[in-house]
Amino acid sequence: MLYHLYEMQRASLAPMRMMAHGALSLMEAPFNPLRPTPMGRIAVAALDSFEHTTRRFGKPAFGHAETVVRGEPVRVVAQIIESRTWCDLVHFRRFHDRPYPERGPDASFGPKVLMVAPMSGHYATLLRGTVETFLPDHDVYITDWRDARDVPLMAPDFDLDDYIDVVMDFLRVLGPDTHVIAVCQPAVPVLAAIALMNEREPDAAPRSMTLIGGPIDTREGPTAVNEFAKRHSLDWFQANVIHRVPFGHAGFLRQVYPGFLQLAGFLAMNLERHVEAHWQMFLHLVEGDGEPLASKRAFYEEYRSVMDLSATFYLQTIEAVFQEHLLPRGLLTFRGDRVNPAEIRRTAMLTIEGESDDISGIGQTMAAHKLTPNLPDAKKQHWEQPSVAITACSTAAASAPRSRRASRRSWPRTRKPDELQGLRLCWGPGAKPLAFLSPCEGPFYDPGNAEGKHRCLA
Repeated sequence: MLYHLYEMQRASLAPMRMMAHGALSLMEAPFNPLRPTPMGRIAVAALDSFEHTTRRFGKPAFGHAETVVRGEPVRVVAQIIESRTWCDLVHFRRFHDRPYPERGPDASFGPKVLMVAPMSGHYATLLRGTVETFLPDHDVYITDWRDARDVPLMAPDFDLDDYIDVVMDFLRVLGPDTHVIAVCQPAVPVLAAIALMNEREPDAAPRSMTLIGGPIDTREGPTAVNEFAKRHSLDWFQANVIHRVPFGHAGFLRQVYPGFLQLAGFLAMNLERHVEAHWQMFLHLVEGDGEPLASKRAFYEEYRSVMDLSATFYLQTIEAVFQEHLLPRGLLTFRGDRVNPAEIRRTAMLTIEGESDDISGIGQTMAAHKLTPNLPDAKKQHWEQPSVAITACSTAAASAPRSRRASRRSWPRTRKPDELQGLRLCWGPGAKPLAFLSPCEGPFYDPGNAEGKHRCLA
């Protein structure tokens, strides 16, 4: 019922948005004498703010049309190479034919990287900055999850087992030389998938995995989000946040966790900050400050682009990850078989946490190291970045330097720290860049000093 009321509200606001849009066009006309007056600027700012705030944002485009490979511009095209009912595997194909002779005959496109995007309310485009960072010297693929409201009711349902299946299927397609990056929510199914592949088909297991701000064990450093999930029963979640898709969408009558509820939860976590940001945008409109306004609006247009989740997947994740902690307790199963992370022996692992992360607390991702006792120490490393929140922003552009080195185990490349100062761990206000780590020999590395000397952590 709530979903239907939400759609009715949107429909009722449509005429007012059209009126605001028309009035805005009139006010911004060059011959309008009221436009440059203080009252005119305030009126324009109010109309523009109303129109933008009530607008519905669909799925954004990745927007990667070009990258730079060894100093030369290269055209990039996003292509779907594998398709499932609930997910597409997107390849960012770079059109260049200059090989890397120093890297061997099969190294024309750089290390192969699979980015497993979160299925947690936002589209895969939230990792746009991470993709952009990797494109110059990596062959990049990403999981592009479908909006549940666009999946017909007659299509198969989607649960946590299906998620693990998709990850394993895509890894088989890409081959064992793949490096996997999981940002936030997918850390659990990715770790499970790689554990199963190491146990059942070790020759197909990926080379490395990077888990960024993932809830491997939410008993460690519990946050407000974790406590909320523990305080409420699964029946409460079923009764209060699960709704059927209203008429007008392909998934009519499918049970989903609506994206607008997820967005409301995100906003409520930092309400004062979001209110202040919108007030600043209004002032930028009044004063005509185009650059800071464009930056804030780009952030909120992406932030407000949300998708619905399968109710089955959402409820199963709440129970298995946040309430019962099945993976760290050794009780998680896949199609009836127990998932045992201790079977991971071949796939190198890097875990990254943000000190100020308000969703996945400190220690939750690092818990993966306790679960993989048979993985040699030389193949695993942990990094905690001070004063940043990784999963709150759901993007890890600045953590890319650390995960990039894990994907270039024998492909050394030196960069100076100031070359990556534009990379940000999150695109919200106050984000800080992460220090760059250059690669040397071995799976994980750290810079020795600013002059370019490096030492191997392992």
